Amino acid sequence: MSVMSFIISCNEKDNHADKIYFNAKIWTGDSANPWADAVAIKENQIIYAGKDYQLFKGSQTEMIDLGGNLMLPGFIDNHTHFLSGGYNLSSVDLRKAKTREEFISTLKEFCQKTNDDRWVLGGDWDHEAWGGELPLRNWIDSVTGSHPVFVSRYDGHMALANSKALELAGITRNTKIPVGGEMKKGADDEYTGVLKDEAMGLVYKVIPDPSQKELDEYLQAAVHHAFENGVTQVHDMGGYGGWVDLATYRRNYANKKLDLRIYSFVPLGSWAKLDSFCKKEGKGDDMLRWSGLKGFMDGSLGSTTAWFYQPYLDAPRTSGLNVTDTNDIRRWVLAADSAGLHIAVHAIGDRANDFILNVFEEAEKKKSADHRFRVEHAQHLTQQAILRFAELKVIPSMQPYHAIDDGRWAYKRLDDARLKGTYAFRSLLDTKANLTFGSDWSVAPLKPLEGIYAAVTRRTLDDKNPNGWYPEQKISVEEALKCYTINNAYAGFQENKLGMLKKGMLADFIVLDQNIFEIPPENIRAVKVLMTIVNGKQVYVRE
Repeated sequence: MSVMSFIISCNEKDNHADKIYFNAKIWTGDSANPWADAVAIKENQIIYAGKDYQLFKGSQTEMIDLGGNLMLPGFIDNHTHFLSGGYNLSSVDLRKAKTREEFISTLKEFCQKTNDDRWVLGGDWDHEAWGGELPLRNWIDSVTGSHPVFVSRYDGHMALANSKALELAGITRNTKIPVGGEMKKGADDEYTGVLKDEAMGLVYKVIPDPSQKELDEYLQAAVHHAFENGVTQVHDMGGYGGWVDLATYRRNYANKKLDLRIYSFVPLGSWAKLDSFCKKEGKGDDMLRWSGLKGFMDGSLGSTTAWFYQPYLDAPRTSGLNVTDTNDIRRWVLAADSAGLHIAVHAIGDRANDFILNVFEEAEKKKSADHRFRVEHAQHLTQQAILRFAELKVIPSMQPYHAIDDGRWAYKRLDDARLKGTYAFRSLLDTKANLTFGSDWSVAPLKPLEGIYAAVTRRTLDDKNPNGWYPEQKISVEEALKCYTINNAYAGFQENKLGMLKKGMLADFIVLDQNIFEIPPENIRAVKVLMTIVNGKQVYVRE
């Protein structure tokens, strides 16, 4: 063989794909080439997306016929509590309890399965399901045996402790309520067992830490759950304090047991520790990254702890809580931003959102940089705040499933004027804000297809808003897809590697059993994921 023939032969071999997925309807997310019939990959990269794939087919190329099904870029979930979500997959499920009696009986049955004194956590109950009455510890003391119980409302900002848990935490009628928290008392002047926001820390501090083995099990359960729902990356806001979560991810990655991409956030107050950690360890790679910080402005709407200018309609003595001292938030944000770290702050109420936007604006003026500040949830916005996201280049990191959940009962808490700025998807997109989507799992399901359904239809879970709850905020299927792919990649500084299917991008994609562009929008939530590929590796196939 001549030298030239050898070079041509090698080039042809180099050009051949390891795998070609063909006979598909492929939404690429690439505005220059939005639709394709085939995707060719080599190792972990896409080398072609289009129609004429024969040039990339070699004798060793694996050909995968997708039977005309829809392929999409892999979903990125912008906000999870991933390890605690993995724990909850096997914990008590109180979300289905629609009455006080069901709440009690579900806990009783779960506690009787294990005749020991281990803590019972998780729960995800919703008191609105039985009319809004908060649960009490005397509901459950007689049915929980030797178990200390601390089960959360599904938003994670309120929890119920039984008497055993209060005893272990040293909580008596004389216990002082922490700043940024709330605890309910009954007619007997004893605490009822309901703790909100910062008060929950009184119990959390006495709950034993899970072992490494348990944490690894939670992770693997969560990863499998993500793959079967088409999630190829999560932005994780922590569930075990952030640093424990990151250590778990690093341990599993080092042991080659992490196939899901993770961007791990730790608490904003620990910014100096993260700064030192990044200087020593770097910031990770395309599979596992860290450099993000998560802070809190307020609580939640469901727990009446989201921070508003005006009081709640059904709790007129409160307008919510700022759960972190505003001086601390400002100081931490400015310092962490100066250190080049990425900052995301939870804000639900209109006052909380305005405050953190002001802090971000101050940081922007102090330093010219690509900050990509994020407001996690950005749930209730004034009309002026809606305009400021695009103006300040701040990312609204939202979770659309909450809209169809909260929409069942939000009218009890807020007036129409405030509700018009709730989950303002359409308005934010119209201002050119970089809107991003996720789940807040386990607060809501780790199911992007249900999130797309929510954003497109805004039909509340009680079916009382068939045309949409504040329907003027509905968006299109393609817009919702961009929020779960392209926009989320940008929100994690990965827009040049992920979020769309084009040459040179990493090979993360999924295949669905129905075309969500063609079916009625109300049917989207029933669509199933057939296949999930991460980094060129097939990690899930639906049986």
